[in-house]
Amino acid sequence: MFLVCGEALFDLFTRADSNGPLNKLGLEAIAGGSPFNVAIGLRRLGGDSAFFAGLSTDYLGRRLRAVLEQETVAPDYLIDFDAPTTLAMVAVGSDGSPTYSFRGEGCADRQLQLEHLPTLNEQVRGIHVGSFSLVVQPIADTLLALVARESSRRLITLDPNVRLNPEPDIERWRTRIRAFADHAHIIKVSDEDLHLLYPGRDPQDIAQDWLSQRCQFVVLTRGSQGASIFTRQHGSWSVPAQSVTTVDTVGAGDTFQAALLTFLIERQLDSPESLPSLSRETLDEMLGFAVRAAALTCTKVGPDLPYRHQL
Repeated sequence: MFLVCGEALFDLFTRADSNGPLNKLGLEAIAGGSPFNVAIGLRRLGGDSAFFAGLSTDYLGRRLRAVLEQETVAPDYLIDFDAPTTLAMVAVGSDGSPTYSFRGEGCADRQLQLEHLPTLNEQVRGIHVGSFSLVVQPIADTLLALVARESSRRLITLDPNVRLNPEPDIERWRTRIRAFADHAHIIKVSDEDLHLLYPGRDPQDIAQDWLSQRCQFVVLTRGSQGASIFTRQHGSWSVPAQSVTTVDTVGAGDTFQAALLTFLIERQLDSPESLPSLSRETLDEMLGFAVRAAALTCTKVGPDLPYRHQL
């Protein structure tokens, strides 16, 4: 089982209603948040997942809990808070790429503190962290303490998934990602994230820096250009994207992450000790599986992650 940690929220998509009155705005709300999506994506692809998160006791928070229950994500690590649910306003560009604006200060998914750190049993083989839960407090310090405590025993994966609306200070993002990267065995990052974090730097240099710590391989997603991997044992290479008609890219990165983990889980390679033994052929197969999964998500509106039989 993977313990996925971080935020849960509702994405509010604006519906096209250009002929309607200006004082009315059509919205569609879809449950989301990058870690929330990864937890669900793992279950849909056949892996076991639990979610460590703060959920509101309001109507939206109960709805998020109901979605997790429907998707059979283990509820053992959910904590209730009497605080609002985070909302993310999403505007989708002509190329399908989203722009976010968050309403999250003081919301439930930020409230996890050190006192809420769970005791984990042997069923939890790995921990995934990412997105703005890495930088907003108090959850950021809580998750850092969790991965620092567990990184010698369980597989730790990291997806920075940089969002400047919740935290516009890019230097803070750099500092926090550096701290989490020191404990991560696998780092998945998008080219957009790297451009925000380290403009002008060669991705190879950044990956080599991460690989000098605990990390065994870095996966760089490049949207329509496919994905690249940087490894300790086998160098680096790229695989092409799968050609699809893109509706939007919301949730594609989360699908990619869930697929990476699923691939390792299915082959019982989801441990820190297993990663150094992976061949180039196995890693290449893993990338291809994740690319196909992410492509399926791009053909649908919102973070509608695929099921295993669809792959």
